[in-house]
Amino acid sequence: MTESVKAPLVKIENLYKVFGPKPDSVMDQVLGGISKDDLLAKTGHTLGLKNINLEINRNEIFVIMGLSGSGKSTLIRHFNRLIDPTTGVIKINDEDVMKLAPKELNAFRSHKMSMVFQRFGLLPHKTVIDNVAFGLTIQKIEKSERLAKAKKWLADVGLSGYEDQYPSQLSGGQQQRVGLARALCTDAEILLMDEAFSALDPLIRSEMQDQLIELQQKLHKTIIFITHDLDEALRLGDRIAILKDGEVVQVGEPEDILLNPADDYVEAFVKDVNRARALTVETVMKAPKYRITADTIG
Repeated sequence: MTESVKAPLVKIENLYKVFGPKPDSVMDQVLGGISKDDLLAKTGHTLGLKNINLEINRNEIFVIMGLSGSGKSTLIRHFNRLIDPTTGVIKINDEDVMKLAPKELNAFRSHKMSMVFQRFGLLPHKTVIDNVAFGLTIQKIEKSERLAKAKKWLADVGLSGYEDQYPSQLSGGQQQRVGLARALCTDAEILLMDEAFSALDPLIRSEMQDQLIELQQKLHKTIIFITHDLDEALRLGDRIAILKDGEVVQVGEPEDILLNPADDYVEAFVKDVNRARALTVETVMKAPKYRITADTIG
């Protein structure tokens, strides 16, 4: 994992998302503190995200985690405006992406952010190398250049020699490597990964986590990674945000989450974690207030 430069690249401020026919009409009730269940019962609207405030640093792996229905996949789709908020501010490099015109938004998605999906999202009728080069095709990069870049990225994810295969000829792990190479090939500064490894077998998943950590040590991207798996979050994240029912309940470094859970919800998450894997020597050498002791081991 990389050392973050303490200058936020991404800022989310006071973000709310309400799903339903007239979300603006119920915002007064939402701001007044109505519960998610009461909002649905009274108005037929669903509160997806509530007062999200996050700062994501340049060059860090920032993990957003929570159980199914916590709002994490809804949130990641706000970063590139696949979903627009009901209200709130999304800034990338101090640029308000909510103010981008359609043409500017397309350019932003093509050059600034790339996305790796849970179910790979490959184009079945295209070869592996054409899948990897797809983003460069959208950018109208000349063919020889885009194929050369795609070939390089395939080598970096360990798939040299697979250029002319089709996705159906690859295993799940290999398909996700193609998806990762495709996302990296555009040289986008920010990589969005939505449950990217959760469809994989445990061993392949662990290998992909290793690969991502290894690549990040060379590339220093800003990676926003969604998962429901706390072990994965602790392994990958420079920092972790935990969501519950559309709200952020805690943000911190892995050892903060483990040693100082913010509430009962987070504590329930961390109680079964293998601490020996998650905590470093540096962490346990800290003063007793900040580390596991005889009093805190339980």
